[in-house]
Amino acid sequence: QVQLVESGGGSVQAGGSLRLSCSASRHSYSNYSMAWFRQAPGKEREAVASISSNGGTRYADSVKDRFTISQDNRKNIVYLQMNVLKPEDTAMYYCAGRRLFGTCWYQGDFDYWGQGTQVTVSS
Repeated sequence: QVQLVESGGGSVQAGGSLRLSCSASRHSYSNYSMAWFRQAPGKEREAVASISSNGGTRYADSVKDRFTISQDNRKNIVYLQMNVLKPEDTAMYYCAGRRLFGTCWYQGDFDYWGQGTQVTVSS
């Protein structure tokens, strides 16, 4: 059983930055597709960024050029660096993973989920 644990959320003002971390037990990210999702109150969960087993990345249009997903396979951590944060980025952020040599993007693609970390951006 793979456990994902997110950290790094918090409250910031618009224009600020946060770095989220997703640590995993019992596996190396080198053969996993990983992603960050977010869900704001009253809205559906949406994909924010993904990283494939070979390091390829994909971003939602709303965060492109502001967010960066990366992974440290030695530490089994996936990061989401979030810059120039906006109030509309306020949401619960979730880490997701699937053992796959390739890229995943949609919720149904992923087998493992963390409990989430809250990000609140004030104007």
